[in-house]
Amino acid sequence: MGGQDARPLHERETEIRSAGQAIEALTRPAGAGLGQLLLYTGAAGLGKTAVMTEVRRRAKRAGCTVLFARGGERQRHEPFHVVRQLLQPVLAALPDAERARAFGPWEDVVGPAVGLLPPGGQLDPQGVRDGLDFVLTRLVQLRPPVAVLVDDLHWADPESLGWLAGFAVRARELPALLVLACRDEFPDDALAVQRGLVDRADRRHALRPLQPASVAHLVRAALGARAEDAFCRHVWAVTAGNPYETTALLREVLDQRLDPVGENSGQLHELAAGARGMTLRHWLDKLGPTTLRFAWAASMLDTDIRPELAAVICAQGPEAAGQSIRELRRQGVLTSTPGGRLEFVHPLIATSLYQSMPRAVRTGMHGVAAVETENAGLGLLTASRHLLETLPEGGDAIVDKLRRAAREHLAIGAPEAAQRCLRRALSEPPADRDRAAVLYELGCSALLTDPATTVNQLRLALADPYGLGPELRVDAIFRLAQALAHSNRLGEAAAMCAAEAARTPPGPGRLRLEVAHFMFAAFQSEDADGPGRSRRLADFDRMLGTIALAFTDGAAASGAPAADATPTPNEAVFARDGLTHAVAVLRCWDLTLRGEDRAEAIALAESALPGGRLPHSLGWTNTTWGFELPGILGISYLYADRVDRAEELFTEAVRAYEVAGWSGGHLGFAYLLTGMLRFRCGALAEAEDYLRRALRLAERIGPGIPLHWDAVGALAETLAARGRLAEALELTRKHSFGPPYPTVMVLPDAPTLYGRLLLARGDATGAAATLTAAGAALDARGWRNTVWAPWLGHLARAVAPDQPDRARELAGEAVRRARESGTDSAVGSALRLCAAVHDRPRAVELLADAVRHLERSPARYEHAIALVDLGEALGAAPGARAALARGMELAARCAADGLAARARDLLGAGAGPGAAG
Repeated sequence: MGGQDARPLHERETEIRSAGQAIEALTRPAGAGLGQLLLYTGAAGLGKTAVMTEVRRRAKRAGCTVLFARGGERQRHEPFHVVRQLLQPVLAALPDAERARAFGPWEDVVGPAVGLLPPGGQLDPQGVRDGLDFVLTRLVQLRPPVAVLVDDLHWADPESLGWLAGFAVRARELPALLVLACRDEFPDDALAVQRGLVDRADRRHALRPLQPASVAHLVRAALGARAEDAFCRHVWAVTAGNPYETTALLREVLDQRLDPVGENSGQLHELAAGARGMTLRHWLDKLGPTTLRFAWAASMLDTDIRPELAAVICAQGPEAAGQSIRELRRQGVLTSTPGGRLEFVHPLIATSLYQSMPRAVRTGMHGVAAVETENAGLGLLTASRHLLETLPEGGDAIVDKLRRAAREHLAIGAPEAAQRCLRRALSEPPADRDRAAVLYELGCSALLTDPATTVNQLRLALADPYGLGPELRVDAIFRLAQALAHSNRLGEAAAMCAAEAARTPPGPGRLRLEVAHFMFAAFQSEDADGPGRSRRLADFDRMLGTIALAFTDGAAASGAPAADATPTPNEAVFARDGLTHAVAVLRCWDLTLRGEDRAEAIALAESALPGGRLPHSLGWTNTTWGFELPGILGISYLYADRVDRAEELFTEAVRAYEVAGWSGGHLGFAYLLTGMLRFRCGALAEAEDYLRRALRLAERIGPGIPLHWDAVGALAETLAARGRLAEALELTRKHSFGPPYPTVMVLPDAPTLYGRLLLARGDATGAAATLTAAGAALDARGWRNTVWAPWLGHLARAVAPDQPDRARELAGEAVRRARESGTDSAVGSALRLCAAVHDRPRAVELLADAVRHLERSPARYEHAIALVDLGEALGAAPGARAALARGMELAARCAADGLAARARDLLGAGAGPGAAG
């Protein structure tokens, strides 16, 4: 930077040559797509910035699109500060059409983070990172090759650093060079990121101090050829060969007009100590008070020095500020970039100036900077970092600004930054009447990323003596219950909603809590009073219907049509919160799990979709109820063979979460649902792809969460269906899929699937014990759905060798339960499993019936199995080869490779006389 840029780089030939080789590999046609990570490390002052400047120059000269950024010591709390430096200039310079192509579908997600769009609603941090990956990848395609350079990475804001660490993996697949420079001074919470970058670096260079000869060259370049060898040697000794300290010392020698002769070497220690320490006295003597105040203001702005803003912060007019800038340039403190902006000659100078400020002055200037930064149009996102450095004064205006800043941080996908602002607001402190609301906002800020923080802060908000308003308290209880549920504490969530509902006066709030209680209880894998809860849910549904009817009758009595009547406040709340729709979904889900008539369940499902679409209150990104209700609505359609409806809902879920940038658990759940849909329809390869995506997102969040269980179970079932049983078993072993099971229900049912896998690997005794226990728990809960948990049919297979009569009884009960639901896929699958425990004549009848039901259903994979089983059971009878041929063709279309191979083997063995059809 600055004063060092024009000087030759001593002893950095290897580092520069390495960069040149990486740039050459990137720019030659044969190297297209071969990205590399180049990492420079070293202590402060060893010349990393000078090396980066040379790399930047060479990349530009080679025709690269160069994206450059620098971490700022005082800007670590400014989220996406590094990202904005990298992307904002190049994106802003693109023509509108090309910029639209660069953003693609991610404009609303990435635009706020890079400062090109105003913040909108709350974003998932992972979604922003995914969007940044997309945009940079698209930029590489539009402006190849691309060189991404980040200096002082150790000071990068956490949001940018987290994204860069992930993108470093992808950079190797693109014509993109990633060049990073840093000290070994990362904060504790970023050490893992640092280690990952070091491990992934294709080229790593640790810069070393200069040798005596190079220092002597610097001395003579600055002081003249007459500098004596002894003097040069002593300069090297007192600076330890550090280029920055050598330059700083030589500047002091020039200022003191010290002759570079051996007899003056003894004074170098004192001069070096002064140059190294750069205390308040040093800077006052060097700059004078007026120029020093401008330098202090500049040091607070760090890497984004705006002369007009710095002048306002230090209370200098244009003339005085101009004089200060000229003096700082003369003294080698500030320099100008090629674009005409001001920056410090070296980050160590900025650090020294900032640290030389008396504490009271520093705090006061941060307060001024917070106000003037916002006045300059830079917004609360930038101003908030100054607010964090001010002393608490109990000011309502400061609390209000910090709360607004937190909302803006959430709207760009920076919840940790939002939490810093809200914690600072609490220390201000807020007025007693606002304290609980700030705690509530702090808890909600972590809902997408840190359920434990959400739980703690919402408990504090609810326990605050001044409390929350009635509506906000209900919402806090619901969000707390969500956080508990997502942490595998469903029983606690359901009980809390019930207890709070009992304390809440009659009205919409109480009704919402009662519905929430039913919702969280519906997902518990065990319930001592499952059938009783189902009855109470039905009673609650009828009660809501009575209230709704009373509203309608009241409107009619007023003489106005019901649709045109002015709604009462409670009626408006019903419409807003969608209580009736929510309860309809829960009733539909309850009937589905109980295996009741599909017609009744579908009627309830349809009543929750006015006009055939999800109402706003049940929207995938709506926070009134969360994603669980539209999810179980779609699964209910899926289990009822209404895959058309399920596909509409699940496609909408993926689109909604991708557009909103919610790329964590929400998108993972949408991928899970889509994978289950594809499995049910026999598209096993597509199912595997979606389920692997869901599992990757679950692993990114953490093990043990409900999504992790769901994804592992559904993927294992899919792999087994594709004929890869060993891979399925290894997956479940790797992810500890087995007892003890979570308290939340798993899709598919975890104990049933575990028993099926035990049976598949030959452990009939273990499978029988597991499936018997699973069935007892499910029957006690009142859950008799044979699609979600086909334990009866598989238990029949497990006990058939030793207890054939019991096996047939169990399989028959499975068929009876499936027929109660009236779902063709359920009946067909149960009949197929029943056939496995009967002798051949009866098995042929059952399988023929199974085929008839399954060919009317969307369950193509189950249909293929039934056809192959039928062909095998027929043996040499007419129709065997036709059934096997159809089964083999359908299995191939399903990507059920194992089943297709089995059918092929049976055909090759000569089954059947070759009947036509």
